[in-house]
Amino acid sequence: MNASYEWLRAFVPFDLSPQALRDLLTSRCATVEEVIALRDDLRDIVIGRVVEAGKHPNSDHLWVTKVDAGSGDLQGVVCGAPVVTVGTLYPFAPVGAVLPGGLRIEKRKIRGETSAGMLCSARELGLGQDHEGIMALDVDAAPGTRFLDAIYAGDTRLVIDVLPNRPDLLSHEGLAREIAAALGADMARPEIPDERPLVVRTNTIKATEGRVGDFTVRLEDTDGCVRYAAALITGVKVGPSPAWLVSRIEAAGARSINNVVDATNYMLHGFGQPMHAFDAGKLAGNRVVVRRNKLGEKITTLDGVSRELDCDAVVIADGEAAQAVGGVIGGKGSEVTDGTTEILLEAAAFRPARIRAARRSLGISTDASYRFERSVNVDAIPGLIDYAVRLILSVAGGVPQGAPLDLYPLPTSLQPVRVRLGRANMLLGETVPRDEVERGLASLGFRTGKADGDSLKVTPPAWRGDVTEEIDLIEEIARLHGYDSFSSELRPFRPSAVPTPPLYHAMERVRAALVAEGFLETRPMPFVSEEAGGKVRVTNPLAADEAFLRSDLLATLAARAEYNLSRMQGDVRLFEIGTAFVPGVPQRALGLKKVTVPDEKMHVAALLMGSRNPQHFTDGPAARFDEWDARHIAQLIASVTFPGRDIKLSVTSDGGLWTITAGGTNVGIAKRVQIDAPVWAAPTFGVEIDMEALEPAPAPAPRYEAIPGTPPAKIDLALLVPEKVSALAVEELIRKEAGETLEDVSVFDEFRGKGVPAGSRSIAWALTFRHPERTLKDREVQLRVEKILKALGGELGVTQRTS
Repeated sequence: MNASYEWLRAFVPFDLSPQALRDLLTSRCATVEEVIALRDDLRDIVIGRVVEAGKHPNSDHLWVTKVDAGSGDLQGVVCGAPVVTVGTLYPFAPVGAVLPGGLRIEKRKIRGETSAGMLCSARELGLGQDHEGIMALDVDAAPGTRFLDAIYAGDTRLVIDVLPNRPDLLSHEGLAREIAAALGADMARPEIPDERPLVVRTNTIKATEGRVGDFTVRLEDTDGCVRYAAALITGVKVGPSPAWLVSRIEAAGARSINNVVDATNYMLHGFGQPMHAFDAGKLAGNRVVVRRNKLGEKITTLDGVSRELDCDAVVIADGEAAQAVGGVIGGKGSEVTDGTTEILLEAAAFRPARIRAARRSLGISTDASYRFERSVNVDAIPGLIDYAVRLILSVAGGVPQGAPLDLYPLPTSLQPVRVRLGRANMLLGETVPRDEVERGLASLGFRTGKADGDSLKVTPPAWRGDVTEEIDLIEEIARLHGYDSFSSELRPFRPSAVPTPPLYHAMERVRAALVAEGFLETRPMPFVSEEAGGKVRVTNPLAADEAFLRSDLLATLAARAEYNLSRMQGDVRLFEIGTAFVPGVPQRALGLKKVTVPDEKMHVAALLMGSRNPQHFTDGPAARFDEWDARHIAQLIASVTFPGRDIKLSVTSDGGLWTITAGGTNVGIAKRVQIDAPVWAAPTFGVEIDMEALEPAPAPAPRYEAIPGTPPAKIDLALLVPEKVSALAVEELIRKEAGETLEDVSVFDEFRGKGVPAGSRSIAWALTFRHPERTLKDREVQLRVEKILKALGGELGVTQRTS
């Protein structure tokens, strides 16, 4: 969405700079990605201060000045202005700058005096017609400051990333509504310059047919078009738009075409309501019919392309043929030209899904379809077509033929939503006062009423169709309160009302275990050939040789192994956590014929081949993976997937390696994998387990701890440990003797060699002590260490290494 800074100010008078407005909109409703000064032709101009000024020695009308432009050196400038005042700030174009119009400033001599730059007049900058005197500036800016940073010149375009759930922000009016609510200011639609004193009132009827002037309008496709309004204007004079309208259209990034088309584009960008003007003289039979397209019906659209309609589109037709694809693009046959004298203006609301389908089928996207796909404010149509008629009368003249007609056969309205303030405060982690909630929602057009207890009954405005549930209102409360006003303190609240599935935690455990074993995770496409074991055929496959969904993951991992072997990489450790597909049972779908949907199961598979460890040039040939490595990986995966279950591996009877059971249930297999491999390749082994064969273990409850506020005391201990004593036994004794202040203990070094007695090894431990409420004293830590050493020596024969 391109928004004009000045256009927004026409809706809401505010004093924010474009940069401050960017920050407001970004923090409140939509990210402003870019702020573009439309007078970018002034980018080279800076602020200069005249330090010295005197008459030119060789001219009676020129001045010789010294200008401080922030570079550190004074620039000599010859100026032809009648008056130059020392100490005054002026726009300054240094050497190399390009002025509006393309003039490049160069260093040159004027009547014998060197001029290195130019002090500019308003006319030279395109900011006025005064050419005689240079433009004195009354600003608080240092010399060298960019002119555009110190002086607001021309309009500014804001490029805004509007999310699909906020179509109301695809207009200046919608953005202005948010600005007004944030600033507590009033908002009003801009007055139309030179507007004719004429009252226009749309006639709304709950019918599918009516008349406007001498035209009959019939709404046949009420599914695709929920509301259709039309106005007839005669005596129109098509021509160039006035300057104010051109500047608005161009500021929004569009191109001025003529006064009538510009008026419809003004309504689109200004109010988010796409409109289309037909040349009424080209509509056959004085009829407008809103209907579905006929099979094979053709229309030449405004871009000159002949299109065949086979997409169940909404078309706007006359008495003979389609003249526009509703909500997408108009037709060439009824477009407004310089010879048009009467127009039929339409404003409608179409079903978003129908517009999306038509736009995709036709392969075309327009500003209108972009908005209709996200929905428009249906209730605003009568007021907007009134405004559009008055706008066209102002810029193109003409006479309206009766009141505009508005067909709205099936009126709808948004339903109230109940929000519990206690629930909102719990989710937000802070208490937002009730009066603040009501005041904030009211500023955006929501109507609030008391329900029961601490609940509010909130009716969204017509332009907020995205608010349908309680959580939507809680999001509104949060952003109105201000995201940056919430505390950054970490609190022991549940991060979500929905618990994480146990299967997800099982996947995380398996992933961590396999990565620790040196495996790399891969995520290939789940498509295989029938020969590779595919049992479920895809209706519309991506490739003819992979037209089936895999029934096991090892088939796709085998293809990855073959890919590596073709590139002389024989050491492969891959795993995947993904879905396997097997044929399902036929079932009815929405009361129609029976369809067969495949069963989907979450599997984990691992494939290993080649060297067991990376080979070093000082070592001999590396040992290769064998069956027992596959058994180890199978045992590992099964144990972390189904913790607490009795895991057993039994020799298979079908030529495989082992069948894997957990708690007596068959959950997977370990086997040799047959692949297309060169003669030098090592054997390939694979493990695959059905993660949903048993109910995964529930995830442990999250535990929250406060971040320590006292400093740690860290001690390193190098211990001589007999070979028969395990490091685990040493650690357990250290933890037992260290007491509650021991926070962490870990091994960081092991050494055998010179200085270490035979039959022992040197192990270095890092001990961290911390008291939760105070700083530990050195003597306290030393006593703890002495106690640990005494216990280690007495029970395990472990002594401290001193050298």
